[in-house]
Amino acid sequence: MSSRKASHAGSWYTSSANELRRQLDNWLASACLSHGPARAIIAPHAGYTYCGACGAFAYRQVSPAVVKRIFILGPSHHVRLRGCALSVAKKYETPLYDLKIDIEVNAELEKTGHFSWMDMKTDEDEHSIEMHLPYIAKVMEEFKNQFSIVPVLVGSLNPDQEALYGRLFTKYFLEPENLFVISSDFCHWGQRFNYTYYDKSSGPIYKSIESLDKRGMEIIETLDPASFTSYLREYNNTICGRHPIGVLLNAVKCLQEKGCNINFKFLKYAQSSQCKHMDDSSVSYAAGSLVFEC
Repeated sequence: MSSRKASHAGSWYTSSANELRRQLDNWLASACLSHGPARAIIAPHAGYTYCGACGAFAYRQVSPAVVKRIFILGPSHHVRLRGCALSVAKKYETPLYDLKIDIEVNAELEKTGHFSWMDMKTDEDEHSIEMHLPYIAKVMEEFKNQFSIVPVLVGSLNPDQEALYGRLFTKYFLEPENLFVISSDFCHWGQRFNYTYYDKSSGPIYKSIESLDKRGMEIIETLDPASFTSYLREYNNTICGRHPIGVLLNAVKCLQEKGCNINFKFLKYAQSSQCKHMDDSSVSYAAGSLVFEC
């Protein structure tokens, strides 16, 4: 049974099950249920000291009794990937309990001819999917034997590919027992990220970053993939999950064409630190939830 180790436990988040459970419980208790039941969420993937509290606002919207399968779309940080890749693992380990991978759905996706496989090293090096696993394990704890996960590593897609994958995932979006987790941090600002956009009319740098991010968030809330692509072209905002978000927006477009009534709302925004000088740096985080009826 090939299992993916919890390779970032003990560094990006605690490897102690008791401590992890306590942290997640506290963060979830501080977030209110205001936009659920979520059919898809956007949530961050940084170290929990930075974004754990923010991510709770997305996970709080999940209704675990309904969910049987969770797709996790995370951007690739370490390997160049032109399409999307699936995991060869049979299960993913977490400090809480192991999450089982949906082998049947992996086989269905492979049959489309649009998915490759990531090797175990690539899988374990990548944090964009793993950072969601403890939250998923916690939220689904009472139903831990009733669900499976479908991890998908998303490469550098062009708008046509985002539309293609959006269409491919539409049938899964239509099934109420499926939840989609879209993994993304927002602006990575500073010289170390080669991104120092600053609109002085916004006030201090951190306020400029916030207004840049919030403009992007408002565009995502309109659910229009073309507008989001234009925004990224105009500002080059370093939203690392831009391609998973693009896939989500294109799936939504297909669902709207089928007459679904869809609403996405951001519930929380945070920054790792407040940049005040040009040699500072920060990463932004946002948590949001998508609900719909068909």
